[in-house]
Order: sequence, then C-alpha cells, then structure tokens
Amino acid sequence: MVTLKEKLYQMFILGTDGNGYLEALHNGLGGIIFFTHDIRTSLQFKDLISDIKTGSLISPFLSIDQEGGRVERTENIHNGKKYLSARYAFEKGENFLAKQTKEIAQELKTFGINLNFAPCIDTNTNPDNPIIGERAFSSNPDDVIKGEKIVSKIYKENGIIPCVKHFPGHGDTNTDSHLTLPEIALPLERMEETHIKPFKFAVKNGAEMIMAAHIHCICFEKEPIPASLSKNAINYLRNILNYKGVIITDDMIMKGVSSFNDTEAALMAIHAGVNMLIYRNSNKNTINIIENLYKKAIIDKELQEKINISYKKITDLKTKYSIIK
Repeated sequence: MVTLKEKLYQMFILGTDGNGYLEALHNGLGGIIFFTHDIRTSLQFKDLISDIKTGSLISPFLSIDQEGGRVERTENIHNGKKYLSARYAFEKGENFLAKQTKEIAQELKTFGINLNFAPCIDTNTNPDNPIIGERAFSSNPDDVIKGEKIVSKIYKENGIIPCVKHFPGHGDTNTDSHLTLPEIALPLERMEETHIKPFKFAVKNGAEMIMAAHIHCICFEKEPIPASLSKNAINYLRNILNYKGVIITDDMIMKGVSSFNDTEAALMAIHAGVNMLIYRNSNKNTINIIENLYKKAIIDKELQEKINISYKKITDLKTKYSIIK
C-alpha cells in the first residue's frame, strides 16, 4: 500500500545538488533532473543512474533539459559536437529536425533517460527576449506547431516522454524568469492567437506533460502571481484546452517565484492544480518543503485529494512508458 507521504514525494523531481535526493528516493521521490555537472563521462553517468535506480522505492522519472543549442546537458561527453537549437534545426528543414531529434532521443535512451523537458513551444515574438530566443522554433505559431509535432512524435517513438513548455507561452517577455517575474500584459485573445495556440494543438496532438512557466500573465491574474501558481491559468489549461495529462512547474528555485514563501509557493501550485514540481537542488531546505507539505496534508483533506489526483496521473504516465510495471 502506497502511503500519503510516498504519494506526495512522487510529485517532486529533484536535482542532485545537496544529496537530499538519496533519502528522498527511499521515500518515493518522483524523479531526478540531471544537469551538465552530473554528466562528466558516459561511464560515470551510467553509474549514477544505476545507483539512483537501485536506491529508489518507486521507479523515478530520469529527466533532463536537452533541447540543443545553449540548453544541452551532455556537452561534456560530445568531444566538441553540438546539437543545433530548435530555431536553427527547424530552419534547416523538417527532415533535419527529425534526424537531429532522433539522435538526441537515442543518446538519451542509451543512458536510460525517460523524460526530456523539450520541445520548447513558445512563440518567440519579442526580439529582445533574453531567455527564449533561438530555443523557440519560430516567431510564427503555425511553425511552432509543426516543430512540436515532429519532435514530440520522435521522442515518444523512442520511449522518452516529451514535456512541452513553457505554458502559457514565454515568448513575449523581455525579462528572464530565472532572475525575476516577467509580466505579459497581452489580452487573452492575443495570447490565444499567438502564444497559447501551440499548446492548444499540442494537447490535441496527445501531449502527456506540460510545463507551466513562472510568468505573470495579466489575462489570468491581476496580482503578480506566476502562471505556475495560478488557479486561473491551470484551470484554463484543464477546462478550456481540455488537457488531462501531467502539469509540472518550471524550476521552483527560480526568482520568478521567490516573492512567495517556499512552502507557500509549493502549496499554491498544488492547490492551483499542478501535479509535479521541479527543484534543481535537493538540499535541506528543499526536503523541508516536502516535509512541511506532508505535515499539512495529514490534516488537510483537500490537499490529500490533490495529492491523490496527482499520484494517479503520474503513475498512469509511468505505467504507459513502462517506467513502473
């Protein structure tokens, strides 16, 4: 019988910084996210993944941000070879994009990675955007839709879950959500025409995981609440776009959510309807957030219900990809 605590731990993906992930794996941690510093050599990385699998109570998502271009985590083992970013790969044609995506997927698969936080399906309409830029396929939402279809299909064919990001679209910002909370002042109609459109089609295309961004969209919230913690934004994704899959936050240690107390931010996200949360480190503070949530959940029936709903979505997805049997 899976306990409430284990179900809650399933809702978290942690990085290896801080080593708290080792104990968290024994408590049912949902997944690990790997960064460049985790991948020094092929053999060392395979050993790390083997140790993680051995130490896991419940088989975890083994995840990575491997987009190509400036977001490429396996660069230490490539001997100078670089994958192109989404925009440049897309500009080389659909065949090139498909070929490169297959190369990335097969490389990740050799290590046992089962979840990639890609593709980026933001429509990059702001030329001064400091964080998206070439990570987006295009400034045209119809081209973004074409790119998403190709990339998501190939990852799925190779047994890797693609996570499309960053809902509801990070493409019109002029600041970086790693450093601050960006604001998008576009009305909902404009957001739907350009930025939400690729997500609408990704849902129709069978998206199984969507990442919510730490951006404040005035069309969803008057107060400066990021979409990742916003009931209105998450309800739109569920009820208007009819999305049934897993919703995950961007990294919760980014400055876009720093104006909220750590536990409060996680609680807001869960109550908004988010199913999983990413923390790039697993230090004492991160573990305390999960433990604080557990203390609340023991006596909070509504929170228990949210945890149970999320646990089922996570387990269904893991079962579909044979991560858990």
